[in-house]
Amino acid sequence: MLDIKNSLFILKPNLSSLPMQFIIKKLFIILIFIITFESSQSKLFASKNNDFVDFGLISIMYHRFNENKYPSTNIQMDIFKKQLEVIENEGIKFIHPKDFEQSLAQNKNERKVLFTVDDGLLSFYENAWPILKKKEIPFILFVNTREVGSFNYMNWEQITELYKSDNVEIGNHSHSHEYLVEESPKNIKADIIKSIDIFKDKLGENSDFFSYPFGEYSLEFKKIIKDFGFKYAFGQHSGVIDETKDFYELPRYPINEKYGEIKRFSSLTKTLPFKYKKIYPDEKYLSQNKNPPNVKIQFYENIENLKSVGCYSNEGNNWRKSDIKFENSNTLLINISEKFVGERGRINCSLRDPSGLWRWLGIQFVIGEN
Repeated sequence: MLDIKNSLFILKPNLSSLPMQFIIKKLFIILIFIITFESSQSKLFASKNNDFVDFGLISIMYHRFNENKYPSTNIQMDIFKKQLEVIENEGIKFIHPKDFEQSLAQNKNERKVLFTVDDGLLSFYENAWPILKKKEIPFILFVNTREVGSFNYMNWEQITELYKSDNVEIGNHSHSHEYLVEESPKNIKADIIKSIDIFKDKLGENSDFFSYPFGEYSLEFKKIIKDFGFKYAFGQHSGVIDETKDFYELPRYPINEKYGEIKRFSSLTKTLPFKYKKIYPDEKYLSQNKNPPNVKIQFYENIENLKSVGCYSNEGNNWRKSDIKFENSNTLLINISEKFVGERGRINCSLRDPSGLWRWLGIQFVIGEN
């Protein structure tokens, strides 16, 4: 907050030599600025004092640390340290995985983040783990069991060291980390069973948390994960978690060299959940004869300024503003005119909230070869 006393120091040296009318005018301008600034700040984070904003839970995802050969999955350590400073300076609370559901149901006016790391790479253990350990930051490390102990990956001794920490959850990331979404149900089940068996052998238990390889899933894959007793499963589509989200389609913000620069990182820490009842189609794995999909989002009725929502998609392998219209007051139709090209189709929708922050919703489709 600005201190009015300190804000007037620029006038103090010359007060005696300035006309009173000029002084009053300057004071008036300064006062207007202070009132406007403090009002905007109060509005922006009004939820610190009341229930004006439900911040939800932001989940961030990392892979490699200081492995500059892999910019699409790497973060440089100097940037990583600055990102942690952003979270700390903003007063955002790191939540423990064991408190996942509780954090969604309680203290909704608190800003919270869930820290996750995929693959169990050695660069995480060598570079990031010492920092997280010292700062006592809780997180989930998702491990694909086939690669444990191989070149550039953590071994079971190192993973067990983390497992014994009170602040660490070792999550399941499949056994093979192959494109399981394209496999038969039989092959998916065999892969997951193998990972669960290894978890139980090495750690004594399997995790409640699962991370889909490449963030890709289908209805069948989701069902398998649920049937095997997992409680939560994460993708790699962007967005903020809240109580309306499917616990087997949880969003995360991927952080890497391209999407991890400080200005963008600071912005994503200020995003809000975009609450919806349903997204159509249910199936996120698309065969070519269903590409492009007919996309429909049914939002909750009490979202302010919903008609101001904007969406972008990468249809035709080119990001563009989507053609949208409302079927009724709370159901949005997104017209995807060209096929998604490549392995993934993405849609991102955002809405300026009265708080001054942005509601954010990401959708990811997996595009089959046939």
